[in-house]
Amino acid sequence: MLDRRTLLTAAVAGAAAPVLMGGSAQAAPAAGRVLARNLSVPWGVAFLPDGDALVGERPNGRVHRVRKSGGRSLVGSLSAVQDRGEGGLLGIAVAPTFADDRWVYFYFTSADDNRIVRKRFRNGSLGRTEVVLDGIPAASNHNGGRLAFGPDGMLYASTGDASNTSLAQDKSSLGGKILRMTPSGGVPDDNPFDSRVWSYGHRNVQGLAWDGSGRMWATELGQNTRDELNRIRRGRNYGWPEVEGGDGDGPYADPFVTWSTEDCSPSGVAVARGRAWVGALGGQSLWSVRLSGPKARAKVRHFQGDFGRIRTVQKAPDGSLWITTSNQDGRGSPSDSDDRVIRVTV
Repeated sequence: MLDRRTLLTAAVAGAAAPVLMGGSAQAAPAAGRVLARNLSVPWGVAFLPDGDALVGERPNGRVHRVRKSGGRSLVGSLSAVQDRGEGGLLGIAVAPTFADDRWVYFYFTSADDNRIVRKRFRNGSLGRTEVVLDGIPAASNHNGGRLAFGPDGMLYASTGDASNTSLAQDKSSLGGKILRMTPSGGVPDDNPFDSRVWSYGHRNVQGLAWDGSGRMWATELGQNTRDELNRIRRGRNYGWPEVEGGDGDGPYADPFVTWSTEDCSPSGVAVARGRAWVGALGGQSLWSVRLSGPKARAKVRHFQGDFGRIRTVQKAPDGSLWITTSNQDGRGSPSDSDDRVIRVTV
């Protein structure tokens, strides 16, 4: 295992052989340069058209522009962000219409709730705040927080059960759900329940991604036994708190794959080269999962322990992955340069 305090180079790819679960060996991803360092729990990552990314710091609400060539600059902050346990500034999404309207979306914990807002990003700085959706249940744990635009142009948000398990099965609550809304926060006509709820029965989803076929995938943190990667379908019930990890022939949607909670604790997910790439917090790894073909569901573990807790995994316009560490969140063992944004090629 390499020393996490050293500057990462392409040689990191050979630091350790991948750990296989249910599949044969595959080419390992290669960790390249550290693009940014000395951040405080970077959580949301969203790419601008030029390949740079906006990266938010969870506890303090600061937003940085991280350059694809390396380095960062502060572009603004969200003053209403409250550092509440796992809450704070969470997901970021750049509108697919950004070239025309300059909208950037943020999910964060306020003093009263979790909420989604948007700001225009012009001339290197963020403008005034416009509320898109408020009233999402908040707590010190289980705030969800991922934001992403789907292939349909709609805005998706993952919410947690806010440590109140009954919310997940309550379709009238915004907690414990994956939400789908128009870019201005409205309810799309084809949503399943005449509300923003797209799927329900979730404990704490922190990763959203789509594959090349338009299938939606989400990572979900389990409680005591099983973490999940789920294929998300319109209107389905994913079972929390009635089941953890699936119920076989029962009425709930079963996970595509699961892990033990000690091996994973998944947060961000990205899809590249036919695999879902999952950031593991407690498992301190990057997992890959084959999504189709004869080896579908095969899992491979990469970089185990090399970077500590991996929070976000985001696919860049050039096909690489950007991962963020989460070693300054009180649960990790930070190095002198944590937390970092690291570019990975697959």
